Amino acid sequence: MTDHPAADDVLAAAARIAGHADLTPVLRSRTLDAIAGCRLHFKAEHLQRGGAFKFRGACNAVWSLPDEVAARGVVTHSSGNHGAALALAARSRGIPCHVVVPEGAVAAKLANIQRHGATLWRCEATQAAREATCAQVQDATGAHLVHPYADARVIAGQGTATLELVGQAGVPDVMVVPVGGGGLAAGTALALAAVAPGCRLVLAEPAGADDTARSLAAGERRIDFVPDTVCDGLRGALGAPNFALLRAWGAEVVVVDDAATVAAMRLAWQVLKQVIEPSSAIALAAVLAQPERFAGRDVGVVLSGGNVELEALPWHA
Repeated sequence: MTDHPAADDVLAAAARIAGHADLTPVLRSRTLDAIAGCRLHFKAEHLQRGGAFKFRGACNAVWSLPDEVAARGVVTHSSGNHGAALALAARSRGIPCHVVVPEGAVAAKLANIQRHGATLWRCEATQAAREATCAQVQDATGAHLVHPYADARVIAGQGTATLELVGQAGVPDVMVVPVGGGGLAAGTALALAAVAPGCRLVLAEPAGADDTARSLAAGERRIDFVPDTVCDGLRGALGAPNFALLRAWGAEVVVVDDAATVAAMRLAWQVLKQVIEPSSAIALAAVLAQPERFAGRDVGVVLSGGNVELEALPWHA
């Protein structure tokens, strides 16, 4: 696999992670369909192993490694879900895992990482600090870097969620996924290229971290920003291969403010009866924010994760 994965790599990833990743259900709600004015098909990745879609990419990356490389372990930097996913995938292969975590990360997500046996390394809450600390750990341990979203194997693995949704519910008119670093978004574009080339791809992005919207509008990455959003899983800067894939696909972006995301999160809890986190709820919020984009259509929505700090729910903040 090259630095820029192709549609066939998603198909290969699906075969590689079969037996490790769960086949998550597609959920429906007549009430939410009526509110949104379209037919919503929710891919329930918050019910995936580790509580997020991230296990797909981490599992594909870990099981792609030659034995002699895998034996040295893996390392990454993560605010939570990718770290837990990589720890779980590493445990499934019996190899060490190191995760660099920024200050202020959600406690429930850190507990999830530790639960799966990873060694935690702390750093400041900046992209530069995350990458520098990760490089130091890599040098000290010999572990193999599995980047949270710019790794070709991770991108291909994340695309398997949409691949499954199409197999379960048919080809949607539109796919809506959250975007932060762009692993899920780019993987979704590749999956659509493989099985649903006529499907539109809409990315839901927080207003406080809207580098993907600005980058696609400018035709080049614009990643010099300080994230300010309740969507802790979407604070990462858009990766270079991710940008290239999204630009080539012609992905659209809906920018959503945090208040709308929190309202959608609460609605999903109340109506769909599912515990999802803000970084997941933003996809539903994007549909509700611009109903004219989706009216009367079949809309696939990836519910990306459900690792929530229950003691600090955003509607009680």
